[in-house]
Amino acid sequence: MNVSRLGGPTLSLYRIVIGLLFTLHGLSSVFGLFGGNPMTGKAIPVGTWPGWWAALIQLVCGALVLAGLFTRPAALLASGSMAYAYFVVHQPDGLLPLRNGGELSALFCWSFLLIAVLGPGSWALDTLLARRRADAPPAPVAEHEPSSVPA
Repeated sequence: MNVSRLGGPTLSLYRIVIGLLFTLHGLSSVFGLFGGNPMTGKAIPVGTWPGWWAALIQLVCGALVLAGLFTRPAALLASGSMAYAYFVVHQPDGLLPLRNGGELSALFCWSFLLIAVLGPGSWALDTLLARRRADAPPAPVAEHEPSSVPA
């Protein structure tokens, strides 16, 4: 069995699972679904800093990463938002994630950084669009006749 061909699909499955979990966090906080925000059990009021904005990033970036569309920038933004969450929200309560409740923030941060670096994998809209661009015939270029410029 040639395991090297499993890299693309495995990376895609990893991206899909991480994107789905992040999207579910966003849905719970933005719309109050699945039991609502973990802290209140309700949706976060629109525009509340930083919670609502973080939830919006979770929802949008999670959906983009899940679909594999604009994967690298979405994953980088998601990673940065989780780094912010860890250092601003959790780290003041203690250095170690087990002590400060920041395990999810740390895991999501590093997971999205990995996706941003490695890309979306073979099962992604980004990959499909790149293949289509590569297979598309080049646009015709109008040939210009040399113009004679009086000297």
